[in-house]
Amino acid sequence: MVHQYKNNGYNIVLDVNSGAVHVVDDLAYDMIPLFEGSTKEEIVRSLCQRYPKEEIEEGYGELRELKESGQLFTEDAYEGYIGRLAKRPTVVKALCLHVSHDCNLACRYCFAEEGEYHGRRERMPFEVGKAALDFLVANSKNRRNLEVDFFGGEPLMNFGVVKQLVAYGRELEKSHGKNFRFTLTTNGVLLDEEAMEFCNREMANVVLSLDGRKEVNDKMRPFPNGAGSYDLITPKFLEFAKRRKQEKYYVRGTYTHDSLDFSRDVLHLADLGFRQISVEPVVAQPTESYAIREEDLPYLFAEYDKLAAEMVEREKRDRKEPDPSRREGFQFFHFMIDLEGGPCVAKRLSGCGSGTEYLAVTPRGDLYPCHQFVGQEGFLMGNVYEGIQNIELQNEFKCCNVYAKEKCRNCFARFYCSGGCAANSYQFHGNIADVYEIGCELQRKRVECAIMIKAALAE
Repeated sequence: MVHQYKNNGYNIVLDVNSGAVHVVDDLAYDMIPLFEGSTKEEIVRSLCQRYPKEEIEEGYGELRELKESGQLFTEDAYEGYIGRLAKRPTVVKALCLHVSHDCNLACRYCFAEEGEYHGRRERMPFEVGKAALDFLVANSKNRRNLEVDFFGGEPLMNFGVVKQLVAYGRELEKSHGKNFRFTLTTNGVLLDEEAMEFCNREMANVVLSLDGRKEVNDKMRPFPNGAGSYDLITPKFLEFAKRRKQEKYYVRGTYTHDSLDFSRDVLHLADLGFRQISVEPVVAQPTESYAIREEDLPYLFAEYDKLAAEMVEREKRDRKEPDPSRREGFQFFHFMIDLEGGPCVAKRLSGCGSGTEYLAVTPRGDLYPCHQFVGQEGFLMGNVYEGIQNIELQNEFKCCNVYAKEKCRNCFARFYCSGGCAANSYQFHGNIADVYEIGCELQRKRVECAIMIKAALAE
């Protein structure tokens, strides 16, 4: 399968199955759609009104060399791997610990209902978190590197337990030969000196929730009394990013129908001084006024193109700037793809591992496939004391992959998104083996922009 497109002046060709990317001239770009189904003579006749015959013949030979070397028109070698993928032993490698089903903000788009997750406000006791870490170690088999994300609601509302659990995790590392990678997601309201110092010492990554410009952030991320949060949290986040030397964190925002010009929010965050940025589309039912709609897509595509072009220009300027403090470049999460290595085959086919390798734990110790399923009837998988009870559901998640989803089979981006989010699929279609179509359209655009950036900076 071959996907070709034009972006910011580049003719780009992606060989989907091999992952090879080619930046080609107009002749090759026009010849590629004809190559597989036509003879050389037929291609010459078809293109001779636009290009000289000798150039067409030379280009034909170059394309044939690419095909013979496994860089173009390659066969799909992955579908046969699916049977082995479904039969793999279940190894849990990551937990999302909901240490606080409570929050001090009232974000309008929050899927967790201000942290309550279809239930009541509560916080995880240390004993439950301790049992969760024990469960993770016991079910991780020979895997050494484990991940634990402290999540909410707002996890810093239960900061004491977070500190206790990290200390306990360090003990488990020594006694079981494991390595814990702790992460934390925070809205910043309670991010004080102690929390900063602790996170800088113990957290491998920290996600800082901020939507961008003050007016955009404060409309969607207010306090319960309606007051905005931007002025309180932004200075803290800037200081925190500085202390982390602009590494191992993300400022994570959400754009909505009311902020379709999201590239301005990304650039606002970059100009403030943040160097690790992720601004993502809201996922909401069409009945919500802020939901992304199909008619918004052309505008959003243009925003991604605009952002990608600006990132290229900033990077090119930075390469000529000897003073690091004057550089303007930044990382944008959705444009970060690895064209040379990337995830293993299993990851490319099945994604985040929700319901199998990755689980969410509620304050009471209940297990769910991921944080977005918490509190939803029918997705309770077990608990940290008794383990996985709903094996049938776990097997359903095991079989969730790009080949189980009909809409993914002929999508050029399938090995980059790995079939998309199961929770989004369930939210819009009532089953985890479908896709969220608007999310797919945006994902495809982001992949195209990411590849263009690689091509532009390789010159």
